[in-house]
Amino acid sequence: MTKKQLDESVTYLKNKGFDTPEIGIVLGTGLGQLVNEIEDSLVAHYNHIPNFPLATVEFHSGKLLFGTIENKKVVVMQGRFHLYEGYDLLDVTYPIRVMSELGIQKLFISNAAGAINLDFKKGDIMLIEDHINLQGGSPLAFKNVAEFGDRFVDMSEPYDTYMRNKIIAIAKREKISLQKGVYASVVGPQLETKAEYRMLKTLGADAVGMSTVPEVIVANHLRLPIVAVSVLTDECDPDNLEPVNIQEIIEIAGKTEPKMIKLFKELIKTL
Repeated sequence: MTKKQLDESVTYLKNKGFDTPEIGIVLGTGLGQLVNEIEDSLVAHYNHIPNFPLATVEFHSGKLLFGTIENKKVVVMQGRFHLYEGYDLLDVTYPIRVMSELGIQKLFISNAAGAINLDFKKGDIMLIEDHINLQGGSPLAFKNVAEFGDRFVDMSEPYDTYMRNKIIAIAKREKISLQKGVYASVVGPQLETKAEYRMLKTLGADAVGMSTVPEVIVANHLRLPIVAVSVLTDECDPDNLEPVNIQEIIEIAGKTEPKMIKLFKELIKTL
């Protein structure tokens, strides 16, 4: 990755009218309905943006949208990139760097995840308070990383406490059941075995997914405050494990998404 590549991506988007967004939003698997809330939206398809990776997952849309939500300018990723698609960690996190260069001051991230904590149920929303990186690498482990920021990034509080507290207050006010916990990020795309679910629980994970953590590491590198939520789409009980049904996961994500949209929109109002 070079500064020149980033500049080419950003110049293309600015020429399309992507003008100094305040908030960047990453939408997870099955969580695309938020784009319907964007007013005066402009669209840039990933395959048209210079140096951008291409989305290869069938239920990931593959476009960047710009517009306003609650009178704030936003840029929204509808469709993200994953290691399991064959990308590397620089590809996966490239859009975060582009959104930062466009001018975002805050980053909202969503994902679909499996509940490891058996007190949590499918259809719940979990506010991510901390994470465990099990993807076997770092998006900061490249030769010229110092050109983009400090090589050694503090991760003692990777998720912004101010925005987390705001989300907790909004959930209480709106009577939205909100869990809080630790998200573990694995490579995938295969789902976990019973033994792996037991291991994740022992490690202290409350939920597991295949995204988010690389994006959060890069956002911390860029000193971007982050808030992240998981929509819990399945219950990972190793003693009563049923075969995974991807269509059911997408369906549950879709049913739960309106609550996530409410949290994000109300949070945007307060910023």
